[in-house]
Amino acid sequence: MAIEVVEIRGGACDVGHHVGDTWEVDSAIVPTGICGWAYAAMVPFLQPLRFGGTFPWEAEGEAVVSCPDPANTVIFRLKVDE
Repeated sequence: MAIEVVEIRGGACDVGHHVGDTWEVDSAIVPTGICGWAYAAMVPFLQPLRFGGTFPWEAEGEAVVSCPDPANTVIFRLKVDE
């Protein structure tokens, strides 16, 4: 499964993420270099996607999740590898 930064709202990410940054997720281990707070927000979406789940408001095999920083919100797309 891939994680990609698709947008940053506000200013710059305090951790240093930029649009286009990507990570691969192949287990429950946090990918190196990704913000822990953002990853914690993704877990409720990552786990269902990893096991074939879907969300009615998202494209199949995808979810869009934002980090919890209200001033510099980073938007991530989670996508099951094809």
